[in-house]
Parts: sequence; C-alpha cells; structure tokens
Amino acid sequence: MADEALFQFLHSEIIQYVNGAESGESEIGRCVSKLENMGFRVGQGLIERFTKDTPRFKDELDVLKFICKDFWTSVFKKQIDNLRTNHQGIYVLQDNKFRLLTQLSAGKQHLEHAPKFLALTCGLVRGALSNLGVKSIVTAEVSVMPACKFQVMIQKM
Repeated sequence: MADEALFQFLHSEIIQYVNGAESGESEIGRCVSKLENMGFRVGQGLIERFTKDTPRFKDELDVLKFICKDFWTSVFKKQIDNLRTNHQGIYVLQDNKFRLLTQLSAGKQHLEHAPKFLALTCGLVRGALSNLGVKSIVTAEVSVMPACKFQVMIQKM
C-alpha cells in the first residue's frame, strides 16, 4: 500500500518537474517527449531485471502477453484488462482503471492533461519491448477517465 502511494507521488513529481522546466503551450510536446524518454530508459532497466530468469519468448505475441501480465503487475499491481490484436503488428492494451489517472477528476476538462500522465508509461512499454528485441511505437488514448488504451505498433526491422 505504501509503495503505491510513493510511486504515484514520484510520478506526479516527475511530471511537475518536467512540466515546470518546459512552460508554455508550445512546450507541451517537448514535455511529453522528455517523459517518454525517461520511461523508455526505466522500461529497459526493469525488463532486464524481470526477465533474467525467464526463457526466450517464441514470438511477439508472447512478449506482449508477458508485458500485460508480469510486467504490468510488477509496475502497476494489476494485469492489463484486455489485450487485442489485428495479427498484423498492432496490439491494443486496455486498462479500465489506470492507476496514474485515478487521481485526476473524471471531468472532460482534465482530458487535455492526460498525455502528460501517460507519456512515462508509453516509454516504459516501448523500452521494455525494445530490450526484448521488439521495435515499436507506443501511443495512448483516453476517452473516459480513468480508462485508457495503449496502442503498440510493431515495426519490422
């Protein structure tokens, strides 16, 4: 319980710090980019630690299943609620009660701030996939708070 509060506090302080350094409307893109890059590096380190005793994955679907079950559980204390794919390199990970958005109000006025709160997580997923040999683009969307969808587009090397 205490580690959840610490993680949420650290996350909001990182966002506030990066957002404070990048003030202004035109700087929101730079803020999101910095947060995503921070998450990328952290995701690389975490996945290295989590997979040191696991056998190799057969394919990218197994990698995504690992991300949805084990990785997500280790970071967010719950599994992804839904994983969908079109079997052509696009996966959608849905979390119906995303921990880092539960502190924000469910009102429409806070939807514009959602990208800042999701950028670090997009980076975490992209960094984890990168270290597992899967090059990807990860984006997030929120239509109703606190549910969100992370879209993972696999790039062929």
